[in-house]
Amino acid sequence: MAGKRQGFAKRRKACGYTQEQFADALAVDRTTVQRWEKGDNDPQSWLRPRIATLLGMTPGELDSLFSSDAGIHGPLGVNPWTVDSVSSPDDETDAWELMRRVQASDVGSATLDRLDHAFDELATAYPVTPPQELMQRVRKHSAYVTRLLDARKSLNEHRRLLVVGGWLSLFGATLHIDLKQDQAATARLQTAAALAREAGNAEIEAWCFETDAWRVLTEGDYARALELSQIAQQIAPAGGSAAIQSAAQEGRARARLGQSRETYTAIDRVQRMSASLGRPDRPEHHYRYDPAKALAYTATTLAWAGDSAAEPYAREVIARLSPSDDVRKWPRRVASANIDLALVLLSENRMDEACDAAQKAILSGRVVPSNHWRALEVVKAVEARQLPEAPDLRDAYQGLKALGRT
Repeated sequence: MAGKRQGFAKRRKACGYTQEQFADALAVDRTTVQRWEKGDNDPQSWLRPRIATLLGMTPGELDSLFSSDAGIHGPLGVNPWTVDSVSSPDDETDAWELMRRVQASDVGSATLDRLDHAFDELATAYPVTPPQELMQRVRKHSAYVTRLLDARKSLNEHRRLLVVGGWLSLFGATLHIDLKQDQAATARLQTAAALAREAGNAEIEAWCFETDAWRVLTEGDYARALELSQIAQQIAPAGGSAAIQSAAQEGRARARLGQSRETYTAIDRVQRMSASLGRPDRPEHHYRYDPAKALAYTATTLAWAGDSAAEPYAREVIARLSPSDDVRKWPRRVASANIDLALVLLSENRMDEACDAAQKAILSGRVVPSNHWRALEVVKAVEARQLPEAPDLRDAYQGLKALGRT
């Protein structure tokens, strides 16, 4: 028997197939091929025609490599591939074997539950944890998902792995964007989108387009950001977090493009959709839209549109979060609100207040690299006016940039 199986493995190698390539050609797991070659079991009858074709063998030649009593040709040398035949006991056992393979798993629901929990913890830690630290954990969990994808698992478990792998890749892309690592961000976004499509998960796919919209927005490509945000809204499940966040990105892109009427329409749409949501159980979770976010996005969008109405929104965000423990949950949101406030105050020539708000944002250390350009806008505006605060503000900004590189 061992000699026969060695002959099978030798033939497979002579035909230029690795075990993994041979398994892919047959749509089976690599461990299945390993078991054939060890002699643990034989290929099922429905697979043998394909095996013979791949190995360039006749049915009889292939039959000689395995131990089945009836073999490929069956009794009396009749080839069951080319003639009709009556049902046999093998039909029943074949059906049982298929069911066993669908249900067999080396993964388990407990492992998948732990991965889901790990992702939720990462997404919840996002507002308060440096992106460099989170990236290390994303890499570890993503590598584990990759290993599990090669393991034996049920169809449902396979889909769950695709979903959690998609979320981890998407979150990794967000961290790369925060760190201004564009090539890595693009690769992870492409991976997340592919996994989402494979799993049939529209929410993740929509988030991929929304996240890419934010990336190109930070690079100044406002027209592309608008296009990506609109694609995201077309894909996203109606009324979900991805749909709302994509509408917010559309508003910011339109504000940068100077499309005032469309900007206010987008703001109204975000406020209307977010008002219909209840407060999530974990509002810090990056992919669960918190209705309170709408206030902050309105402040930013109006500030970019040059509308003085941004001031009360920005001040309300700061007032709501700063005096309470919430500031420890939302430090980035407070820093962004201070930048928004500085921008609108500069447009109204309220220089002292603008410089104070900008200093608070920059010195907080909570402006991630992908948002440095917003802080730099304030610095340049102050320098253009030759204000006495300009050197101190520039020094603070340089310190922020240095912090982002560590």
